[in-house]
Amino acid sequence: MPRRGLVPGPDFEYFQRRYFTPAEVAQHNQPEDLWVSYLGNVYDLTPLAQEYKGDLLLKPIVEVAGQDVSHWFDPKTRDIRKHIDPVTGCLRYRTPRGRFLHVPPQLPRSDWANDFGKPWWQGSRYEVGRLSAKTRNIRIINTLTSQEHTLEVGALESMWEILHRYLPYNAHAASYTWKFEGKNLNMAQTLEENGIRDEEEEFDYLNMDSTLYTPAVLLYFNDDLTEL
Repeated sequence: MPRRGLVPGPDFEYFQRRYFTPAEVAQHNQPEDLWVSYLGNVYDLTPLAQEYKGDLLLKPIVEVAGQDVSHWFDPKTRDIRKHIDPVTGCLRYRTPRGRFLHVPPQLPRSDWANDFGKPWWQGSRYEVGRLSAKTRNIRIINTLTSQEHTLEVGALESMWEILHRYLPYNAHAASYTWKFEGKNLNMAQTLEENGIRDEEEEFDYLNMDSTLYTPAVLLYFNDDLTEL
């Protein structure tokens, strides 16, 4: 395990988040900051939007900025869904919002350039991470300052990833020992793996409001002032 000062852990200067929540994706909903998710992954299409700025074929994509568009795709082939075109009788991409970038026209046209290589939805060039299928809330309490913050995190995120989310509230977050019910947390494991159960389903079964109880992780200062 690499070390930053006195604290073992990943180098956050180069740290890459693996998971993003639907709420985070929804924040990127403008042509100059355009994310979408589909089939469990998150994609930053901002470079694509900048490259084709002003193109009418970009409009259907801009309209779904910040949203999940998995319904556009066939989960088996990971390609755009297809149907039999009623006019030509040929197999065509199904685009209810209208034809968009890299989808060929219904009939041959001399003004359509197909020299773009792979369509934007194929490959991983725009991929930034995975979409959290399940999220949960966790309270983080700084025992030194008594400050408390509630974060929405992905159920499969490691504690290091949660720490990375917490950095805007405390740049010295890695200078603390993270504990739950008096036990040190394994920062490479998830909340569930650390024994912090997600009890939302049990609350729902009992017809109780799950927001009445949110587990709390306590932070104890180590006095090494490691700033990330």
